[in-house]
Amino acid sequence: MKRSIIITIPIIVFVSFFASYRCYAQENKGEKGYLVPVCVYEGETIPYVQLPVVYVFKPIVCTSEREKKEYNKLVHDVKKILPVSREVKLILSETYEYMQMLPNEKSKQAHIKIVEKGFKEQYDAQIKTLTFSQGKLLIKLIDRACNQTSYDLVKALMGSFKAVFYQSFGGLFGVSLKKEYNPQGEDKLVERVILLVESGQI
Repeated sequence: MKRSIIITIPIIVFVSFFASYRCYAQENKGEKGYLVPVCVYEGETIPYVQLPVVYVFKPIVCTSEREKKEYNKLVHDVKKILPVSREVKLILSETYEYMQMLPNEKSKQAHIKIVEKGFKEQYDAQIKTLTFSQGKLLIKLIDRACNQTSYDLVKALMGSFKAVFYQSFGGLFGVSLKKEYNPQGEDKLVERVILLVESGQI
């Protein structure tokens, strides 16, 4: 009798555990989850979620109201100009790739005129609203995006004559198309603002 009780108790515990496990599984069967990317690490498949980059800089200390306004203006200008510089890079990349397939110089020049006309129609109104400082910033951000100065880009696509003409014309207003972007030097604060804007921190 004692032996049957000893055997019966583990069986009851096992059955009870199994039954409760089945109930739990059935109860959770209809639960909704989230699909996430996975990776295999040492034979194990584990969830893989890429966290956004967060930049940490030393806080900016504005010693006057003027400095505070200048910094806020820089943030505003970067948010306005950065998308334009990206569009310029995209247009130039697509234009360059397409021009490689064109048979001769005449067809290339004709295509450049079409691109130039389309760009003016799309961005002329927006560019006309730029302030002097925003225009200078655009020239630098184009260099940052394309890794080439605006002068070099104009020269490569439209020829030396137009590059010299636009450079001379810009010189009348104190703007140089040859201006390079220097994130480690005079444009260090601009680079900081760009990184914070791109990461959504400001």
